[in-house]
Amino acid sequence: MESSLFAVLKAILYGFIEGITEWLPISSTGHLIIGNSFLGTTEMYGEDFWSFFEVVIQLGAILAVVFHFFWDLNPFSFKLQKKERQKVFELWLKIIIGVLPAGIIGVAMEMAGYGKILDNVYIVAATLVVYGIFFIIIEKIRLKKEKDFLLLREMTFYSHNHRLYKYDKAIDLDYKIVIYIGIAQILSLIPGTSRSGITILAALLFGCSKTCAAQFSFYLSIPVMLGASIIRLVSFLRSPVELTTNMLIYVFVGSGVAFIISMLVIMFFMRIIRKHSFIGFGYYRILIGLVLFGLLFGGVIQPAF
Repeated sequence: MESSLFAVLKAILYGFIEGITEWLPISSTGHLIIGNSFLGTTEMYGEDFWSFFEVVIQLGAILAVVFHFFWDLNPFSFKLQKKERQKVFELWLKIIIGVLPAGIIGVAMEMAGYGKILDNVYIVAATLVVYGIFFIIIEKIRLKKEKDFLLLREMTFYSHNHRLYKYDKAIDLDYKIVIYIGIAQILSLIPGTSRSGITILAALLFGCSKTCAAQFSFYLSIPVMLGASIIRLVSFLRSPVELTTNMLIYVFVGSGVAFIISMLVIMFFMRIIRKHSFIGFGYYRILIGLVLFGLLFGGVIQPAF
């Protein structure tokens, strides 16, 4: 059994991985699998604990979103006028609508015992590569559209009242687009897809700016990740596994580090997407997917996790 010091160090590392990868469209699951393959947490504490820890560590990341976007999502702020307050309430309704499709199917799968049916590293590696390719294609199409729009505006074919994107802010999304994004989020139930990645891709396809897509993806994460954590917690409590001191260290230290790193990553991400495209994330996903395939074929990790 490892010492408490090693448990703390491993928990810190997992917190870093979760805090960085949860909010970038590169799959936190894939990175945690790679980390686990070298740190051996599953072998030491069992698959039930790893499945529990993998989701509950997201609680720290969720708190970072709530903290960062608190004033945007707080309808009771004294700074808001009546119309602004109404728009925030409507935003929460859109968030709830957006999480319902994946939430209903996810809960049904978990209750039916199919929650881990897709828990296979081959699937994670494949989805990393496939959606990495999608990111590159969609972003190249978007960049060409942006270039053509700016050129036509310079040639005065477009007035300055013309808009490149239909939605510039998440709060302005209409309910139809929210439903489409929510349906697309069902794909995030497949490990390796990346919840943030699929929601951002869907939002871009339906006319959102990069900032709008990232904002709404962050907003959707609050009920989605909170619900997933509660479900896995209940499932874990029903298992025969008893929490040890080191397990608690993993959960609390990992979540705390994930909160701190998530705060920094969210601020960084919202700034970088204003000037850069998502193409780099697409290439990175492909690279990580190939690394996972290499670890699988090399016998370092097992197909199921």
